[in-house]
Parts: sequence; structure tokens; C-alpha cells
Amino acid sequence: MLHITMIGCGAIGLGVLELLEQDRQLRVDRVIVSPGSEAAARQRLARLQHPPQVLSALPAEARPDLLLECAGHQALEEHVLPALERGIACLIVSVGALSQPGLVERLEAAAKCGRTRIELLPGAIGGIDALSAAKVGGLDSVDYTGRKPARAWKNTPGEQACDLERISQATVIFQGSAREAARLYPRNANVAATLSLAGIGLDRTRVTLIADPHSDENVHQFQARGAFGGFELSLRGKPLAANPKTSALTVYSVIRALGNHAHGLSI
Repeated sequence: MLHITMIGCGAIGLGVLELLEQDRQLRVDRVIVSPGSEAAARQRLARLQHPPQVLSALPAEARPDLLLECAGHQALEEHVLPALERGIACLIVSVGALSQPGLVERLEAAAKCGRTRIELLPGAIGGIDALSAAKVGGLDSVDYTGRKPARAWKNTPGEQACDLERISQATVIFQGSAREAARLYPRNANVAATLSLAGIGLDRTRVTLIADPHSDENVHQFQARGAFGGFELSLRGKPLAANPKTSALTVYSVIRALGNHAHGLSI
């Protein structure tokens, strides 16, 4: 059995825990949450058949097989970096955080110090294997368009780009580099950052973000061109009911990654 500690107990984390109850080869023993929110997290997890222990930090003596980050950008600084230095392998969902200057290098240094590794999960997007392979042969351009329901852009700079409550048609709220998209839309930029890290980097990857009042899906599209040839991908994902900013496929991506670590056959 693979023993897992998970950081975060929001919509993604809870979705993961619910699905993992059906897999006897995977067990989340602990969930790490912000100090002061332990009681609320325990109440949220009480409906599970085997609720994990809820803590505000990983105990010094703990050595889980994997640390799974499902909490957001701050968790990388507070929990992932120290865990890597202690030799604990880490899976990261909040890939958008890696747009912060120097963070990738710090994570790599911590993993090297602990003689372990970091795995970045693709989350809501597919085709990352093909994009990474194309990078070997030579990539010239990667263009990404993210289209989400208008409500998914609430509490973001999209509110300054247009009136999200009143727009009647799909409206572009951002065009620029993946680095700038990650800075302005950190909770919506995981896909753009993942494509950038797999491909030609945060500064060369071009991003368009769209608020669509008529959509109930998160639509991700990207085009890649280079010496290898070219390909296009379009993915329409239903958002999580508990969080319209996040695609349900993100939860399934986590389950797949954990299964690949625990099961005899991985793909």
C-alpha cells in the first residue's frame, strides 16, 4: 500500500479523497491544512469511510511515500520545499506557482539535496507527453486559449477587463505571455504554466483567456508548431461543482498519477 500525505482540503483535495476510498492500494493518512482550519477540515472529511488525520504541518518523524500538493501556491514554500529536503517525493497540482522567478530552481535544488524527485501533474490539460517530446525535436511556437464561464473569472483582473455579470458574448480578458497570465491569474493559470514548462517556456508561450457567459465548460485549446511538425488539442472539461475555476479532470489527473505510483502497470 502507498501511504500519502495530502496538502489541502478544498474542492480538489476532497474530490481526490472520495475517489481514493475505492482503491485499496492507496491511502491518504494525513491531510495538512492551514493553522486554525483543522476543525473545519475534520468536519468536511467526517463523511468519508476512513477520514485521514488532520494536521497543520507534517510531523518531523513522518516519512510518507508521497506528498501530494492540492492547496495552492503558498503550500510549495511552506510544505513542499522542506519535504523535498527531507527526501520525500512530491506531486504538485499548483503548477502555476512555478512562474514565480527562481521557484523552479529552488524546488530542483531541494529535490537534489533530498535525493528525491518532483512530479508536475498535467491537471486539466492533455497532450503534455506529445508536447514534451516535440520539444526534443524543436518547438517554434505554442499558443494556448483558455475559455471559462464568466463566473469563473470573478475575483480576478477579468473584472476590470469587462462586466462579468452583464457581458452577452464571449469576451477576451487577457492576451500575453504565460508568465504574465500566471502572475495576473494565479488560480486560473495552471494549464498555461504546465504547457510552458513542457514546451518553450513562460515568456514565449502565448496565452489568450476568454470569459464566456454562455458556456458551462472549461475549454482548453493549444497549438504547437516546430521541426517535428504540428498538432492541435481541444479539451472541453466540466468544472468542479464546488469550484468553477477548476476542471473536474484535474481531480482525475491526480488519481491517475497516484495509481501509476501504486499499481504494477502505468500509462
